[in-house]
Amino acid sequence: MKEHKAHVTRAWVLHPDITSDRTRRAAEPALAEAVALAAALPGLEVVGDDVVRLPKPQPGALFGSGKIAELDALFKAQDVELVLVDGPVTPVQQRNLEKAWGVKLLDRTGLILEIFSDRAATREGVLQVEMAALSYQRTRLVRAWTHLERQRGGLGFVGGPGETQIEADRRAIDDQLVRLRRQLEKVVKTRGLHRAARAKVPYPIVALVGYTNAGKSTLFNRLTGAEVMAKDMLFATLDPTMRAVRLPDGPEVILSDTVGFISDLPTELVAAFRATLEEVLAADLILHVRDISHDETEEQAQDVRDILNSLGVTDTTPMLEVWNKTDAMPDEDRAAILARAARDETVFATSALTGDGLGPMLQAVNQILEGDRREEVLHLGFDEGRKRAWLFDKSVVEDESQDDTGYHIRVRWSAKDARQFETL
Repeated sequence: MKEHKAHVTRAWVLHPDITSDRTRRAAEPALAEAVALAAALPGLEVVGDDVVRLPKPQPGALFGSGKIAELDALFKAQDVELVLVDGPVTPVQQRNLEKAWGVKLLDRTGLILEIFSDRAATREGVLQVEMAALSYQRTRLVRAWTHLERQRGGLGFVGGPGETQIEADRRAIDDQLVRLRRQLEKVVKTRGLHRAARAKVPYPIVALVGYTNAGKSTLFNRLTGAEVMAKDMLFATLDPTMRAVRLPDGPEVILSDTVGFISDLPTELVAAFRATLEEVLAADLILHVRDISHDETEEQAQDVRDILNSLGVTDTTPMLEVWNKTDAMPDEDRAAILARAARDETVFATSALTGDGLGPMLQAVNQILEGDRREEVLHLGFDEGRKRAWLFDKSVVEDESQDDTGYHIRVRWSAKDARQFETL
């Protein structure tokens, strides 16, 4: 019996370098990121890529007629089936380019939505991706397809010309969005109950955030012993993962690995994944993991800060920068990074892969979460067994004795421990 090989789509990646746009990123690194995005989607083979320099985008087809003809010949020679444009493409531009080249075309938003759709695993993630995809499709219901030009007449007793198919399609999408939003609200409510239950357990939350492929999942796995998917791939993990872990010489914490950020994240996805990223808002400490070996590490870091600000993360939440992947740097560059990190007590140069530099980082985490620890002697009656058990469970008891009146317990704890004890 013959085995049928899965069809592999031959794709070409284009990055429009619009010279009139002063806010644009450097073209070559942006193209490399777009190729990496394409490689993250299964079933695609990137057979080529190119930077197309444009004085300004053409309203009807993005590129000029000469460039369109040149690319058409190239795509036919290479049997290209899918063109990925790293940037926004209007519905009209998309329709005209697909017609001119005889290929399927996706812009940056469409590509990221495809990746997210392929990777979402939890019920919440699937719902969020579906909502984002529908919101995206709704904005593109302006193509001049034949079925969109028809008029669908009203009922016999209703006057007027009826509604166009495009209006019916838009209403159908709106109805589906309402249904998905209701389902998502139930899922989010359940997760909110779980978060409220965790809040009653006195474990601080440490959230890992960072640009996609910065090494968050590798760090998460090293600290927790978990086996979260960690690959050299953009958006290797999507759904947030949480694990309880006891820090060396420190408290037990809940470590949260969040979805990776990316520049020009589609607005549909920022809104759809806001609920997922709420874990960051509940964090006692944020670890901003950076790929310090990347040529655009500063630009990536700024993208992460911008998204955190848009989510409502304030300066009141402590944040440490983890300069990861020092093992991927030449010795001279690594020495310079180590020297820079040593001058800033909020920065730690590490390698999640080898474990280098994680010790000092964990000590800083302990210091932030625990604060200065002090000794104190507590007196508990024999009827306060629950409080006594809590102290032992928190591992703050240094010594204990008892007499006829109850327990005399010497503890070494932080101000936060003391506040939590008072609420028991």
